[in-house]
Amino acid sequence: MQQPCKGYKDLANSLKSASALLNLERKSQLYQDISTICNHLVNPSFRIAVFGPFNHGKSTLLNAILGNRTLPIDLIPTTGAAITVKYGSDLQTRIMLVDGTEIYRSGTEVLQEFAILDGNRQMRKDVVSVEIFCRHTFLETGVELLDLPGTNDREEQDNLIREQLLSADLVIQLLDARKLMTLGERENLRDWLLDRGIKTVIFVANFINLLEPDEQKQVQNRLVFVAESFRAELPPGFSNLYRVDALPALRARLKGDVAAANSSGLVAFETALQNIVGILQPNRGSVRLPRVEAIASQIQLSLKAKIDHIAIEIKSFDDKQDIKIEIKQKAANLIYKGFAISVGELRDWLALPNLITKYQAEAAVALAENNFKYWQTNTLKKDLTQLQLAAVKWLDQAYEFFHEERPQDLLIPFPSEPQLILPSKSSNTDDLSEPGSIAVGGGIGWLLGGPVGAAVVGSISYLLNKNIQNQDEQLAKDSYNQEVAKLCITAIENYLSGFSVQGLSILTEYEQKAEKIICFEISQEPLEITNKRETWQQLQSGFNQLLQELEKVKIVSNYQPYKEIPQSTNINRKYSQQPERVKTFSQKEPDINQQHENTGTRVKFVSPPPPKASPSPRPEELEAKFRDWELNEEIARMKAEMRSPKACPQTSPGSQTDKQQNTTQSNKTPNQAQTDKITRAYDILGLQANASQAEVKQAYRTLVKKWHPDLFVNQPQLLKQAQEKMHLVNEAYTILSEK
Repeated sequence: MQQPCKGYKDLANSLKSASALLNLERKSQLYQDISTICNHLVNPSFRIAVFGPFNHGKSTLLNAILGNRTLPIDLIPTTGAAITVKYGSDLQTRIMLVDGTEIYRSGTEVLQEFAILDGNRQMRKDVVSVEIFCRHTFLETGVELLDLPGTNDREEQDNLIREQLLSADLVIQLLDARKLMTLGERENLRDWLLDRGIKTVIFVANFINLLEPDEQKQVQNRLVFVAESFRAELPPGFSNLYRVDALPALRARLKGDVAAANSSGLVAFETALQNIVGILQPNRGSVRLPRVEAIASQIQLSLKAKIDHIAIEIKSFDDKQDIKIEIKQKAANLIYKGFAISVGELRDWLALPNLITKYQAEAAVALAENNFKYWQTNTLKKDLTQLQLAAVKWLDQAYEFFHEERPQDLLIPFPSEPQLILPSKSSNTDDLSEPGSIAVGGGIGWLLGGPVGAAVVGSISYLLNKNIQNQDEQLAKDSYNQEVAKLCITAIENYLSGFSVQGLSILTEYEQKAEKIICFEISQEPLEITNKRETWQQLQSGFNQLLQELEKVKIVSNYQPYKEIPQSTNINRKYSQQPERVKTFSQKEPDINQQHENTGTRVKFVSPPPPKASPSPRPEELEAKFRDWELNEEIARMKAEMRSPKACPQTSPGSQTDKQQNTTQSNKTPNQAQTDKITRAYDILGLQANASQAEVKQAYRTLVKKWHPDLFVNQPQLLKQAQEKMHLVNEAYTILSEK
C-alpha cells in the first residue's frame, strides 16, 4: 500500500482555507472541485477512471480487466453511481448513504439495488459512495478503478462525473468506433479534461470488431488523428491510443481463452496500462498538481476580485476621512502659525529692553507729572490689549473649528503704581542753574512745586538722552533735580521689570494651555469599516499563504503577494501640532552689561537711546501683515469647507442675515441691489466684471501694498486718504469673495 503524498497536506489546507474565505456555496462547482482535489491530494491510492458516454461499454471493459462480471452490465445504461473498485481479500460491497448508514454485503448483487438507474434512468439520491473490494494483483499495488456513469444522459450524472474525474490520476476515455467522435465527446474533452489540468488521458476505441474490414482501416486513421491532436502527458514511449473490443475480451477472460483475449486488444492494453501506472504512480504528485494549478488559478482570481472590491470601499472611506483630517491639520497648522507669530510679537513686546526703550522716558515723565495712571491706561494698556487680542483670537478660532477646550482670557495684570520717597533738599543748591533743568511740561507742583518740578522733568529728559552716568561727570555730586529724576527713572525701570517678568511667565503658561485647544480628535471609524479591514486582511493573508504553498510544490503563479496591512488602532486619537517657537529679538540672551542692578537709591543704569519717530514700515513688514491676513482668510475658508465639504466657502450665517437685512432696507429688489454691489466692487478693484477669484485676490494684494495706512504714518493727509481707500478696498474684496 502506498503512503500518502508527503508535503501536500499544507497545500490542501491552504486550498480549503481559501475556499472558506470566499464563502462559496456548497453546491457551487468551484466548492465541489476544491473539496475533491483536496481529498485527492492526500489520497495514497492511484485512481484510474473509465469515462465516456452511456452504453459505450465502460463497465464491460473494467470487468474484462478484472476477469469476472464484477460490475453490472446490460443493454441499457445501468451505472447510476460512481463505483470504486479497490483491493480486498474477499469480494465485498460497501455502500454509504446520505444519513451516514453503511451497508456491507458479500458479492456485488447489492449493486442492483443501489448502483443502477431506475426505470426513469434516475440515480438514487440517498447514495453517497459505492465501493467494491476484490482480489486482483493490479489492485494490490495500490491502484483503484473507477467506473463512472455515462455522460450526455442527465445533468445530475454529468455533475457527478465532472467531480470524480478531478480525483483520477489517469483517465481512460472510451470511444465508440462506430460514431467517432461525437460533439458531446469533443466538448467533454475540452471542458471536463483539458481546461481542468487533466492531461493523463488514454483513448480506448471499442466496437471496432463490429465494423467491416475496409471501415476499420478508415476509422483507425481517424482515431490516430484524434489521439495526436490531444497533448497527453504520458511517459515517453507510450501511445495514448488503444483498441479493445470490450465484450469479446470479457468473454475470452471468462473462458480463459488467451488467444481471443490477445486478438481483442485487451492484453496489449493491459500491459501498457500497467507499465504507465508503474511509472506515474511513484510520482503521482506531478499528475495531480496540474489540476491544483487550474483550481488555484480560479481561487486566486476570485480572491483578488473580492480583495480589490473591499479595497476600493475602504479606500473610498479613507480618502474622505483623509480629506477631513487634512483640512483640520491644515487649519491646526495655520492656527498654530498665527498663534505663534502673535505670541512671539507679544513676547518681544514684553521683553524688558524693549519695554524700557519704548516706554521708560514717557512713563518717567508721566510719573513726575502725576499722570502715571492716565499713561498706563491710555498707552501701556492699550498696546497690551491689542497684542493680547491678536493672540487670543487664534484660540477662539481653534475652539470654533475643533470644539476642544474653551480658551481662557489672557490676563496680564499691571504692577502697583510706583511710589517715590524724595531725598532731603539742600538749601543752598541752585537747581535751576544746572544743565537740562528747562521744564518740558507743566503740572508738577505735586512733587516739588513750581519751577523746581519742571526742572526735574527736564533732568529726566537730559539724563535719558545724555547718558551722563557713563561720563566722568558721574564723579561730581549730582544735583538735587537729577537725583529726583533718577528716582523716577529707577521707579519706572522697576515697574517695567516686574511687569515684564510676570507677563512673560503668564504668557508661557498660556502657551501650554493652548496645546489643549489647538488640537482635534480623530474619532473611531465605523464598525462596518473596521470589520471590512479585518476581512480584507484575512483575504490577503489567505491569498499570500496559498501563493507560498504553490511555490513549495513548484507551481508558478501570475500573481504577486499582497503587502502586509498594518494593524489598525481603532481608537480615538488626538492630533496636536507642535511648531517651533517663533524666535524674536527679545528671546536672545541679554548682554550682561544691559542688566540693571538696584543698590539703594543709586542705580547702575545704561540709558537706552532716545525714542525715535515711527518710521514707515519696510516692504517685508507689510508683506508679513498681508500674510497674516491671508491666514485669517484661509481659516475662514476651511471652516466653510468643514460645514459643507462640497460647497464653496460662504460667509457665516450671521453675515448672511446682515446682508439680507441690508437688502430689505433698500428700495431696490434684492437681486438688483446685490448686482449693483458686485459691479461697484469690481470697479473699486479695477477689474472687469466676472473676473476670476485669483484675479480678485491679486488685485486686492496689489492695492493693499499700495494703500496700506502704515505706508503713510508720517504723512497725515495721505494717511487719511489711505484709510478711506483701504476701507473701500476691503469692502469690495469681501463682497466678491462671498459672491
